[in-house]
Amino acid sequence: MKPTDPTDSARGLSSAEAAARLARDGPNSLGRASSRSLLSIVVHQFKSLIVLLLVVASSLALFTGERLQAAAIVVVIVLNAAIGAFTEWKAARALEGLREQADPIARVVRDGVERQLRAAALVVGDVVLLGAGDRVPADGRVSEAAQLLIDESALTGESTAVEKFTDGATDTSVALGDRTGAVHMATAVTDGRGRFTVTATGVRTEVGKIGALVESAGDRESPLEQKLAQLSRSLVVLVLGLCAVIVLVGWLRGLGLMHMVEVGVSLSIAAVPEGLLAVTTMTLAVGMQRMARMHALVRRLPAVESLGSTTVICTDKTGTLTRNEMTVRAYVVGGRRIDVTGTGYAADGRFELESEPIDATIDTPPTSALRVALRIGALCNDAKVDRSTKTPSVLGDPTEAALIVAAEKASVDRSALLRDEPRVAEVAFDSERKVMVTVHERRDRTLVAYVKGAPASVLAACESALGDGTIEPLTEDEKREVLDRNGALASSALRVLALAYRPLPVGYSPEDLRRELVFVGLVGMIDPLRDGAKETIATCRRAGLRTVMITGDQEETAAEIARQLGIDVDERGAPLRTVHARALEGLTPDGWREVVAGTSVFARVSPAHKLLIVDALQREGHVVAMTGDGVNDAPALRKADIGIAMGIRGTEVAKEASDMVITDDDFSTIVRAIEQGRIVVHNIQRFLHYLFSTNLSEIVTVFVAVLVGWPLPLGVLQILWLNLVTDIFPAMALALEPSAPDVMTAPPRDPNEPLMTPRFAWLILWQGALLGASSLFAFYLGMRSYGRTGVGLRHAITIAFMTLAFAQVLHAFNTRSRSRSLASGLLSNRWLWGATLLCLLLLMCAVYFAPLRRVLATHPLTLADWALVTGCAVFPLAIVELVKMIQRRRPARSTPPVRGRHVAP
Repeated sequence: MKPTDPTDSARGLSSAEAAARLARDGPNSLGRASSRSLLSIVVHQFKSLIVLLLVVASSLALFTGERLQAAAIVVVIVLNAAIGAFTEWKAARALEGLREQADPIARVVRDGVERQLRAAALVVGDVVLLGAGDRVPADGRVSEAAQLLIDESALTGESTAVEKFTDGATDTSVALGDRTGAVHMATAVTDGRGRFTVTATGVRTEVGKIGALVESAGDRESPLEQKLAQLSRSLVVLVLGLCAVIVLVGWLRGLGLMHMVEVGVSLSIAAVPEGLLAVTTMTLAVGMQRMARMHALVRRLPAVESLGSTTVICTDKTGTLTRNEMTVRAYVVGGRRIDVTGTGYAADGRFELESEPIDATIDTPPTSALRVALRIGALCNDAKVDRSTKTPSVLGDPTEAALIVAAEKASVDRSALLRDEPRVAEVAFDSERKVMVTVHERRDRTLVAYVKGAPASVLAACESALGDGTIEPLTEDEKREVLDRNGALASSALRVLALAYRPLPVGYSPEDLRRELVFVGLVGMIDPLRDGAKETIATCRRAGLRTVMITGDQEETAAEIARQLGIDVDERGAPLRTVHARALEGLTPDGWREVVAGTSVFARVSPAHKLLIVDALQREGHVVAMTGDGVNDAPALRKADIGIAMGIRGTEVAKEASDMVITDDDFSTIVRAIEQGRIVVHNIQRFLHYLFSTNLSEIVTVFVAVLVGWPLPLGVLQILWLNLVTDIFPAMALALEPSAPDVMTAPPRDPNEPLMTPRFAWLILWQGALLGASSLFAFYLGMRSYGRTGVGLRHAITIAFMTLAFAQVLHAFNTRSRSRSLASGLLSNRWLWGATLLCLLLLMCAVYFAPLRRVLATHPLTLADWALVTGCAVFPLAIVELVKMIQRRRPARSTPPVRGRHVAP
């Protein structure tokens, strides 16, 4: 990382040179992806083979003179597009509300004068000033640094701020997190000050390169879109085949060709489930709205179903599984371990010795040494905790903020300490000495040095140790014991610092700050797990979901966090591996297959690695959900089947790349969203069962009548009426079916399983045939009673029409479950009962409302006719219920578990 030419860091560029470079290189912006327009969202709704089938059916109806029929199909197409476009547009508007509106400002030196400019106006060679709280506006080489600490978690996943130096590494061959002489766009200054010379802007920055990875990842069809496309292709073949066979058979039997073409059109209408798109869209929209109420904002409608089919969740650690808030967990002082409760930056918690609470506010054993440790942590510190808002915020190093919060839990006020012991000198932490020292003046005018740093470095400078009020010599054996304690804390994923002090002699030298120290103790802190994260992982495991942690953190820390969460074992309790990124270099396809099969944690990974991991899992047939909030997550979020970004801490790049945004940043919201996704999958299966079996019953009714030489038992408009009334309303009610008891205890659907499996097709086939046979039987009895011509035939057709319509409405109750009894939860779906009553009312109108009766060519029915209709309509319901009862009583066969197998609803 080197600038294109040397720049005077005192004067910066001239305005003329900056303008020339801006014209040459373009603005310092990533070119945020433009929001989809309402028009593009509407057009997207028509990109479906099923829509094409409906258009063809409408065109055929218009060609044969059935204008009303053609218009009705067009209404269905427009209704579907309106529902889908509105819900996706609403989600896009909600996401827009999450975006930051302010244009970032940078402090720049030009023509020797400091000025404020829009970050977009920065060019290579500009000299930019940084202070605590600033966002780094471009990539650059550090030219001045005074305790300059940068939070790079958005890029690297590391929760600990990194100190920058003027002589630190800047070469791009060095890992991003180790470039201590470089700063990068989208990171934040937590403490100190400095300046840097811009070396890259816009798409040439590290963030820009990640943006290129995002674009290269491309968009991926959801499993539902893929399966609906597959189903649509099958329907095309089925419809064309049916039309050809019917027309040919009728023509060979001596029927008129044009008449048979009309019959073929009516059968094609029966074969195409007009309600499929509308009900699918409605089901996804309902799931989307439920998730929004749960703080999960879905940006694309089909992503709702993807959640229900998810088999693997790839999650970042920092800020996703953890809070990204360092918290003190334990002190080791006076030979004792004292645990600290509480999480994050809230000053709520207590101190415990051997699980018993102790009063840390009094300065007597065993807390006297603890209070010295708390004082050192609070004073040898440059962070600030702002409690002026509801949620505390930190200015400075999160590690130092954790020490301030721990002191506050013992009623140690840093401001009061500084008034009593003001700071008079300091030695900043550096990577060579690995210690920080502050010098304070006491009330008696004596000086004292407070020290914190790496345990080995601090211990090397200590000659004595503080016990409970006494100072004793520190032997080499005792130092080894302290280091053993340090190792034990570190193995629990704690970051450990040592604390020490020394009363300074008059006229002390710098060497006095690094020798003859009094060792006080160790403090261990951690970026704590999010509330409910462990329970969320356990729920995922019960649901057959595999969780993979992908992080830029150290391997040991990542492994321990995985152990605490229970990610380190599979569903059978067998251990899974933690893999360092260096083991991923140069892997063959077979190597990737082996790695992703047995690994639960990937540590020290780059954005490119994340992309490869997600791709390898997808090639193994998994439906992958990727969660994250950093810029480094964006390519994998886009590549994944369902990308999930955090709304509060999430970067704009991550949100743009995601399919869903968790607006409360709560990891447990993901589980609730997956549950809703599974409910959607179940409900899609329910209404597919209903729609296809009822549409098949119409085909069977017409096809068999033609084969045996009967008149057509259903008119073209009657078929369309059935598809628009008895198809859509009960199917929409099935889309609102509540959750089944086992929805989060069964494994996810096999992602490779089509919507129409052979077993599912057989179920639809025999039940559709049963419904059709019932209608044909009623038609036969009607013709025998009223004749096969004229008004008598119209009477018989009405009997067949009503029988099939009533049978279809009742069949909706059968499709609620393939195994549970009709009586199980009979009243739990009030929408289905409402749809049933609405359908019955509309069917009565079809017979007794004169204008509609003329359009549908129906005939009023007698009481005896209604008895026949009721008996024939209830018969399929009883048969299906009997088959379910037999299946429940049949002994269950023991089958080995199969990845992705899901119990049908």
